Amino acid sequence: MINLRSLFSEYKGQLTAIYPEQEAESLVYWLFEVFLGKKRLDIIQDKALLEIPLSLQEALGQLLQGKPIQYIIGSAPFYGRDFEVGPEVLIPRNETEELVHLIIKENPQEGLKILDIGTGSGCIPVTLALEMNRPEVFAIDVSEAALDMAKRNAERLLASVVFQQLDILEEKIPYEQLDVIVSNPPYVRYSEKERMHQNVLAYEPHLALFVFDEDPLLFYRVIAEKAKQSLKSGGKLYFEINEALGEDTKNLMEAWGYSQVNILKDLNGKDRILFALNP
Repeated sequence: MINLRSLFSEYKGQLTAIYPEQEAESLVYWLFEVFLGKKRLDIIQDKALLEIPLSLQEALGQLLQGKPIQYIIGSAPFYGRDFEVGPEVLIPRNETEELVHLIIKENPQEGLKILDIGTGSGCIPVTLALEMNRPEVFAIDVSEAALDMAKRNAERLLASVVFQQLDILEEKIPYEQLDVIVSNPPYVRYSEKERMHQNVLAYEPHLALFVFDEDPLLFYRVIAEKAKQSLKSGGKLYFEINEALGEDTKNLMEAWGYSQVNILKDLNGKDRILFALNP
């Protein structure tokens, strides 16, 4: 028989070699819930196990190699729902939940026409489809593998989203009279790689993360230009942005003729969301 408390302490001790103590503790709680069906109260009560499943031992080994737990278990929480994730897509971030929440809060009207550019796992369009007032939601991505995953998420969560494979850098937006365009495009400069966690660099798709330092606003410029033709007058553009390039991104939007351009900070006080209005 194996007591949960001692097993918890053992796993936490191993993980603190590469993770901060609080994060290591959270990871062990997550592992126990997924692979043992045990919650925090079970650990407090020091319940016993007959054996340690091989799957749990393998998951711990992957964590010790730096693999994100979301990829190990194949899912990540986002705005109250679990989304399938894998190395084909970025792991949904808290900052993106803030972006989605802002869109929901600011757009209560019924039947809005919405496009998500660079959809990845589909967490943005699926959430908007389920949380907003009967919207018409479209989503595009250059990656076929990402789109396949996004479609599975939409189907499992019973969200009505139209997906399409499209390279926004090379092709025009195939929709007109849109009320909202949202995008969380690649915005991390290659020069910023050294400040990122190794598990992000080693496992998450660089296609969805990085842009060249010579043109860090490439996606914002292209989307701003093409959105002018696809947004209706009074249509709204929402971006997640690089915290270091807020003013540059704002200036770019204003140069393209957008009005009411505004930068909002995330919960960590960093410039993270840009709003612009198509006059």
